[in-house]
Amino acid sequence: MKSLHRLLGIALLSTAWNQVQAQNFQQVLQSEITESNPGILFTVESGDGSFSWSGAAGINDQSLGNSLQIEETFRIASVTKTYVAAGILRLMEKGMLKLDDPISKHISQEHAEILSQDYDLDIITIRQILRHSAGFFDHTNAPEFFEIVLGTTDHEWTRTEQLRMGVEKGDPIGPPGEQFSYSDTGYVILGELIEKYTGKSLDAGLKELLGIEALGLERTDFERMDPKTDQLRIHQYFQGRDTYDFSPTIDYYGGGGILSTSQELVDFFQALFQGKVFEKAETLEIMLEPVTYETPARMDYQMGMFKVKINGFEAFSHSGFWGTQVIYIPELNLYMAANYSGGWRGSAVAPIFAKILQEKGER
Repeated sequence: MKSLHRLLGIALLSTAWNQVQAQNFQQVLQSEITESNPGILFTVESGDGSFSWSGAAGINDQSLGNSLQIEETFRIASVTKTYVAAGILRLMEKGMLKLDDPISKHISQEHAEILSQDYDLDIITIRQILRHSAGFFDHTNAPEFFEIVLGTTDHEWTRTEQLRMGVEKGDPIGPPGEQFSYSDTGYVILGELIEKYTGKSLDAGLKELLGIEALGLERTDFERMDPKTDQLRIHQYFQGRDTYDFSPTIDYYGGGGILSTSQELVDFFQALFQGKVFEKAETLEIMLEPVTYETPARMDYQMGMFKVKINGFEAFSHSGFWGTQVIYIPELNLYMAANYSGGWRGSAVAPIFAKILQEKGER
């Protein structure tokens, strides 16, 4: 009987402690709400499943004043690159391509003709594109790109149009493989390869390659592909401007495009790092293989993933333009994901992650 009472006492203490910690986490989220950032969605979870918490704070649609809800979806933007990189590596596992193949072997003739005006596609490899070292000018850096995005918000972009802009509005960054230069253009090309070899849309192709549905990720979809996922999409803001009605084709073709939740971002990263996405363990090692250049890169980027430090802990991560970031800290076996609906400024790592670690006592 004493043992039973002791176990009940421990359970009650644990429940009370969890409630206090949840309240503290919620206060941390609330502290991130500012005039420029009206809302935040967040999930933290241990890799062994012993701990999980999700929260929301702030306003969704500022014109209505409605509160954000934890199950709502958002544009993850460049975090999509992690999924695309994993998809390309799955094509490698299936024998459909090799990482050191020249991109000329796989790209469509139409796009090869456009890109060949500035680039020798016979010496640019898939591996280099995955690592942002192919030397492609990033079409999103062309002033005309954001002039159209901000001035004609319903403009329907195509992959071809974006590749053409990358050639017409900028010069090659440098020789393939010799420098890091982040480029949405490269991942737009990789998105085409996934469509080509699966014979499906990028949404359906990635779901097939990565086993998205088998992983139980019901709200991980390219925008316009699932009405429920679209309906749950929150309002996201750029420099105070509501971008809800901006066409998703801005970054729809591999550089971005996916909608998800903070929980499902964590779930996908867990699946990736726990060996549930790739057939072979060494494929993840290839994805995360360190890269060095004669001129140090401004990001420690591998393939659809980069490394950062948070409170002294090394972490794997990816972030996206619309205020999204996902984090995995191997030393703590801890996963976190956040969306700032107004974005954050001044650091490569969203401040919420360090604050939550501090609240957990991980300094």
